[in-house]
Amino acid sequence: MTTIAVIGNGRVGGNLAAALTRAGHQVTVADREPGAAAAAARTAEVVVHAAPGAGAPERLAALREELRGKILVDVSNATTDGPDGLPDALLHPGGSVAELIQRALPDTRVVKTLNTMLFPVMTAPASLTTPPTVFLSGEDPQAKKAVHDLLTDLGWHPEWITDLGGIATARATEAAVLFVPHVIRSSGFTPFAISVAR
Repeated sequence: MTTIAVIGNGRVGGNLAAALTRAGHQVTVADREPGAAAAAARTAEVVVHAAPGAGAPERLAALREELRGKILVDVSNATTDGPDGLPDALLHPGGSVAELIQRALPDTRVVKTLNTMLFPVMTAPASLTTPPTVFLSGEDPQAKKAVHDLLTDLGWHPEWITDLGGIATARATEAAVLFVPHVIRSSGFTPFAISVAR
């Protein structure tokens, strides 16, 4: 059992918190109340950042002491929104929000994952007709192993998990969000994910 804090109680955070609890972990969800994120992070071994990517480096930098030495799982994407509310453009072209978070938190082990799919797939990957792929980006091998284990708890088969390397590889997975609005406009909000066919 891992003690986990989830920052963000929207659809993504709520979905992950419920699934991780079902998997036997001790999960606390931080809402938007002042001090809630700091209190939750202080007592957790792993912190999941499931809030919007826009402004995330600044928000998380305020938790530097609470996050020191811990694993921070970033599942966010940072985009501007188009007129229909769907992602339109990357906020950090040529970089990634994950890299900015790692730079803001040099003593925290940041791992990027689960950001290349609609949120229902995060906790039900086997529900798709084609096996999806989930990616890991991060500098710390032990942190990535711990996140790998959490992914398997969420139903991800080991062969569906691909370690891309260092945190800079999050640039590629964050850019995949640009597929999302076009797929949604074409097919609706049917759950989907990026899949690497081999």
